[in-house]
Amino acid sequence: MRRVMTLISIAILTIADQLLKLLVIAKLKPSSSLSFINGVLQWNYVENTGAAFGSFSSHTMILSILTLVIIIAILIYLMKPDRKVSVEYISLVMIISGGLGNLIDRFYRGFVVDYIDPLFIKFAVFNFADMLVTCGAFLLIFWLIKGIISDYIKKGKSDEQTDN
Repeated sequence: MRRVMTLISIAILTIADQLLKLLVIAKLKPSSSLSFINGVLQWNYVENTGAAFGSFSSHTMILSILTLVIIIAILIYLMKPDRKVSVEYISLVMIISGGLGNLIDRFYRGFVVDYIDPLFIKFAVFNFADMLVTCGAFLLIFWLIKGIISDYIKKGKSDEQTDN
């Protein structure tokens, strides 16, 4: 059941990303940009042929293959029978979903549709899939650091008990 729910979650997040991109293409592409929160955020249609911040734009095929390999590796890891739903698990589902959303764009369109443009900071235009990957990665890093600190504290307490 957990495996099925994992695949359904990935599908829902990926479909949400693709539907948002279709909406952006239909409504925003003709006008290019639209103010959302004046001075803070705008919708801005961008065709990104690269990765983060447009990097690797001349290596789209390598980027796509690497993304596909990472998605498959994480999916295999998540599908192991001993995996339990945890912060790690949820973060990996987010990373797969975002990666898959942008991978679909690269294969289907030849570029990734970006549309969220923060105006309050000099930053790249991004999309929902990028948010999934970024939030999933930060969540995973937080979870890993928390685990390292917990292990360190436990080791310190067990060393104290051994010394006494």
